[in-house]
Amino acid sequence: QVQLVESGGGRVQAGGSLRLSCAASGRIFNTMGWFRQAPGKEREFVAGIGRIGVIPYADSVKGRFAISRDSAMHTVYLQMNNLKPEDTAVYYCAASYSVVVNTTSYNYWGQGTQVTVSS
Repeated sequence: QVQLVESGGGRVQAGGSLRLSCAASGRIFNTMGWFRQAPGKEREFVAGIGRIGVIPYADSVKGRFAISRDSAMHTVYLQMNNLKPEDTAVYYCAASYSVVVNTTSYNYWGQGTQVTVSS
């Protein structure tokens, strides 16, 4: 099975920054991205990136978060700046070998990493 491993989560004060990483094994994915889920909330798309460019960010993180991918295309990053308490959630890495049509198109998932933002 393909494996996605997230890292970089933790606790930070409001206004602080974190950078999440997701390392993929095996064949290169066409698209990789990030989702998050807070307690009692539905899973929410955050950001995605294909082999050419970035998929539009969720409105809630636009201007604060930035997604990138290393030159080997095996690791995706999520730089999170000016964090807010409402960003608190488990963040999941996701990926697809195919071109992503919508946010339900991701086939593979990591186990998640906790991000907690205190006020």
